[in-house]
Amino acid sequence: MADTLITPSTETPALDRIWFTRCPVPTATGLAYKLGWLNEEFAADKLPVETLQESTTELRRHHYDHRLPSLIREGGNILAFGARSQGEPTKLVGLTWIEEWQTILVRPDSGITKPEHLKGKRLALPTWTDHAIPSHQRGSSISRGMSLAGYKGALASAGLTFDDVELVEVSSNRAAPVQDLAGGNRASASNLAGLWALQRLIDGDVDALYVKGAAAVDAAKKLGIVVGINLDHLPERRFRVNNGTPRPITVHQSLIDNHFDVLTRFLYQTLRAADWARDNLSGVRDILQSETRGSAEAVKEAYSDDALQSLHPTLDDERLALFDHQKKFLWLHGFIDNDFDLSDWVDPRPLEAARNRLISEG
Repeated sequence: MADTLITPSTETPALDRIWFTRCPVPTATGLAYKLGWLNEEFAADKLPVETLQESTTELRRHHYDHRLPSLIREGGNILAFGARSQGEPTKLVGLTWIEEWQTILVRPDSGITKPEHLKGKRLALPTWTDHAIPSHQRGSSISRGMSLAGYKGALASAGLTFDDVELVEVSSNRAAPVQDLAGGNRASASNLAGLWALQRLIDGDVDALYVKGAAAVDAAKKLGIVVGINLDHLPERRFRVNNGTPRPITVHQSLIDNHFDVLTRFLYQTLRAADWARDNLSGVRDILQSETRGSAEAVKEAYSDDALQSLHPTLDDERLALFDHQKKFLWLHGFIDNDFDLSDWVDPRPLEAARNRLISEG
């Protein structure tokens, strides 16, 4: 009997649904989903679009580790860098930049109103997170990473360094659960006080602490503490580089290799949503109350009209340079395990294809 020749299968792996995740901040991805455009795009394919924020706790873990091949993630860069540095085969397909109320809070009588006033002060530094995913303990210490980057930017804008201040390590009083960072819980003043250790500021144990986002606006007002330094007002973007500035859109290499058209169509709808936002600011703000977990007043204060008209992802040279700056900062301070070449991570083709479709159908 002759040997049977077995040839490798070239069949594309099946895709039974599209998963996506985003952080509780303004994103074109979140807008496209809330507007129903993502589900409409794939309805004829009978391909559901589902979000980790509305899934099980077990699936929400993938907001951290990106170990879900069909996942499209628009979220903070600390986790994205961490997953890549630990060997996940992800690709960077877009970067957004939105000012998101990055501030340094102080007591009303502190006298701290500008970066140079931080010299000699005690700044709260959240401890490393005791996280349920041991291999991602450092990479998931988001509040610590954001605080360090926020202080560095403020100090640098005044010609100061960490040598000019005292960093006081403070406990966040709890391990941040998976659903918090994946956007599954409604924020409140009490749980934000725990996450950022606001009570240590109120009690006078520290002189200032970093926070960000619409929900933090509400928490600060409720607790009677005030903005000493608004990092969004600093003169150069490099002083505001942090977990969400720039914010990456990442996907698995397998999604690009096997379902390039699906990814392109998804990104096309996010570009449409970013265009829609330009002319529908009141509608955007309505959606953002649920997306950011903040009140209407907090959303208005945290996100300017200009910011909400600039939700489009790009891979331009400036954003990539700022993103590389953040990577080096995180590696230096121990938030990622291994350094890597940023250019090897970038794949501009899906976003280019999505933008070409938008132009052709415009």
